[in-house]
Amino acid sequence: MRIGRSLPPAAAPIGWVDLWNGVVGAFTPRASVTARQDELRRELDVGHVFPVSSGKAALHLALSALKTLSARTEVVIPAYTCFSVPAAVLKAGLRPVLCDINPSTFDFDHAQLHDVLTPDTLCVVSHHLFGIPSDVERTRAACATRHVFVIEDAAQALDVGGSQPAPGTIGDVGIFSFGRGKNITCGAGGMVVTGSDEIAAAIEAQYRRLPFPTPWEALKDFAALLVMILFIRPRLYWIPAALPFLRLGTTEFPRTIRVRRMSGFKAGLLRNWRRHLVRSNEARSAAAADLADRMRIRSSAHSARPLLRLPILTSSPLEKKRIYLASKARGLGVSIAYPTSIDEIPEMRHTLDGRRFPSATSVASRLVTIPTHQWLLEQDKQALVNLWRHRSA
Repeated sequence: MRIGRSLPPAAAPIGWVDLWNGVVGAFTPRASVTARQDELRRELDVGHVFPVSSGKAALHLALSALKTLSARTEVVIPAYTCFSVPAAVLKAGLRPVLCDINPSTFDFDHAQLHDVLTPDTLCVVSHHLFGIPSDVERTRAACATRHVFVIEDAAQALDVGGSQPAPGTIGDVGIFSFGRGKNITCGAGGMVVTGSDEIAAAIEAQYRRLPFPTPWEALKDFAALLVMILFIRPRLYWIPAALPFLRLGTTEFPRTIRVRRMSGFKAGLLRNWRRHLVRSNEARSAAAADLADRMRIRSSAHSARPLLRLPILTSSPLEKKRIYLASKARGLGVSIAYPTSIDEIPEMRHTLDGRRFPSATSVASRLVTIPTHQWLLEQDKQALVNLWRHRSA
């Protein structure tokens, strides 16, 4: 067990003022939620915004709405992605279909994408994993002639103010997450966005039925935020990291997905979201570019972008394990990301056709991710660089 300064693998800015804004929002829920909707609608330049309780709840809501617009039942997803994605597909009563990935970008292998689209394909979920943009336009081109919807999973890629369309606004629907460790956070939250009036009407029909969080749930959210504010900082993070029952850094397949509207408390916590986002993304862009340069990682995926975490492919599963264990002993926050490809999740095997996905399997066995958040100091960066340079020692 390590005692002392330890980096969380991912972290988002939040402070005591934000907690106070959350309390104010809890007493003015309608005004607080409406204010966030209006702000995000303007900043993202979309017609419709639906705030909900989490990123996976947002994906479930989007899928449930699209399901009412078509009799199709298949949803194409990357074979390596967040475990919440297939969980949301199953909860919506739809069938996940996997497509292998390009290991350099984590985007679809687009040659294979054409082959997995069928007359029963309802939509394709295109993700921006770790904040690395996927080629959504290319995915849309493949889907357009088949009348297949495109959902952009921008849970790890919230960004505003750029000259290009923001991630999450290129597809038919976009989903975002405000969970712990995302670009900005309210502890747990998410939203669905769309520019389509038809899709918005379908989402609104589902959204109206969503319950508001109960007072007990709001109280638990408050307690969780209080603990997070205290212990997410490197000087104290070693305490929760040392408690095995918290299972920090463990990726598990969600067996249940709670779908609620966003509470006034969480909307209040996001009152200063744009300021936090700009600072957070500036820090992430600089850290990712600096670390990639010093580690001599040459890839278009590692250019100056606000990466949620810096992904690096090791040479072998053994090297991956060695780096992870050394980082854990030194409190450097290296994560193993998602431990398997989607087809190897036990809960998924009965829904799939037994196909193999070699690129996704290879990535899962060799990938580590490096923290990029605002709490990295120069000493942390140098320690991470040294760890990478001496990885074979």
